[in-house]
Amino acid sequence: MTVQTARQLDPVPAAVAAGRHLAAVGTGLTALALVLIGSLHVLPPSNRVNPLTRTISEYALGGNGWLFNLGVLTLAAGSAVVLVGLVRAGAARAAGAGSVLVGLWAAALVVVVIFEKTNWAVGPSIGGTIHRMASLVAFLSLPIGALVLAARALGPAGDPRWRGPATATRWTALAALTCLSPLFYAIGQTFFTDVPWYRVFPLGAMERLLGLAEVTVMLALGWWAIRAARPASAPDSVTSAA
Repeated sequence: MTVQTARQLDPVPAAVAAGRHLAAVGTGLTALALVLIGSLHVLPPSNRVNPLTRTISEYALGGNGWLFNLGVLTLAAGSAVVLVGLVRAGAARAAGAGSVLVGLWAAALVVVVIFEKTNWAVGPSIGGTIHRMASLVAFLSLPIGALVLAARALGPAGDPRWRGPATATRWTALAALTCLSPLFYAIGQTFFTDVPWYRVFPLGAMERLLGLAEVTVMLALGWWAIRAARPASAPDSVTSAA
């Protein structure tokens, strides 16, 4: 007589296993992107860029700008793969508002690389304007999309297994929006003062803090995707076969 559990008899579906691999790869790419972009702060010649006053996109104009582009594209790829993992695991709807916004974040990152930062001291340019708008779209769409996904998961129809990562996603998204709020204050005060918006706060420091907060949101979504891709645990039941 052979005794087996129901879990042993019901192997993990291929789709669930694929979702788990996608989630792990996407999270790994997101972490790698953080390392690549972080290395620009210590590697020459980009280490001469003042991190307090110069934006992150300034690195794209230097001798190792390729490393910046690689880091941003790696982040975009990791974000897209994490999103696919969430959708395949059932934690996000393919056409839902949250998924669309997270996908918009990844797409905007690609646009940031295609259209480089311009030297605004020389004068405006179409490419520079597109770069700036794509950056704003990216910074806004990810935390809002993450909040939408978290609200759905933490609602009555949400899976109890996801409460931990969904809660972490919510808090990291709120932190990212908090880091973004000084930018809106800086822009708003220009209607009442003569101070340019980019002079209100150390722009480089604020953008780096915001960028770190946004990557943290993606890492929280990656953790969620990994958890969501695990098969639901079921009570063991004993079956007998002669």
